[in-house]
Amino acid sequence: MKKIAIVTGASSGIGKLLATGLPAHAQFDELWAIARSEARLNALKEEMPIPVRSIPLDLTKAESIERVKSLLAEEKPVVSVLINASGYGVFERFDRIPEQDAAGMTDLNCRALALMMLAVLPYCEKGSIVVNVASVAAFQPVPFGAEYAATKAYVLALSRAVNREMKPRGVRVLAVCPYWTKTAFFDRANGNSVITHFDCMYDPAFIAKKTFRAMKKKKDYVVPGFIAKATHALTKLLPHSFVMKVFIAQQKLGSRNFASKGS
Repeated sequence: MKKIAIVTGASSGIGKLLATGLPAHAQFDELWAIARSEARLNALKEEMPIPVRSIPLDLTKAESIERVKSLLAEEKPVVSVLINASGYGVFERFDRIPEQDAAGMTDLNCRALALMMLAVLPYCEKGSIVVNVASVAAFQPVPFGAEYAATKAYVLALSRAVNREMKPRGVRVLAVCPYWTKTAFFDRANGNSVITHFDCMYDPAFIAKKTFRAMKKKKDYVVPGFIAKATHALTKLLPHSFVMKVFIAQQKLGSRNFASKGS
């Protein structure tokens, strides 16, 4: 029976690095690469040492999930690895976020991720793993990144609970919680330059390396990097009200940002 790996968000950023590095860390016959850009997916094929099926889809659309389900039902493969790396964020005061983005963040970061898991888990076997890309933001409320952080908290909680549920089947679910990472994510997320202070910006190759290492261990989540780990530790020790106050001060989110829109 054919073994496959599926990577969403495979055309850029962390998702692309996980897709290109995966053959060295897992055994499978074919990669199913999912992203919106068909051109980028086709370019990815040229970089891969194994067969790649390009599946250009917008996972916020219900028909895209149905397409994945149909392909799985048709071929009935064993899914050795599912990596959910699709996602986006918008850093802005919540009531200033366009409705399209407010819906899009929950649709892609939460709904699509959950439905991909539901579609794929019936095809997993003992030793299979699901990797969900969350964020350090999952551990705390983040002013001016409120919805994004909330969606990643969903990803983290879902991943850890489903990992526990899947133990009898021998299927793992791992949440990866990166800190600030140097990708095109910020071109969209921080388009209004709301976030101004980055105490550390990790290389996406480092995040991919730590993800592959974590896939071979037993933890249900990983926070890659010393500064990321320190930040996570502080969010567990300090009241979140204080953590939010410090974040607002760091980002210089003064009274102008809190004023009514248009003022």
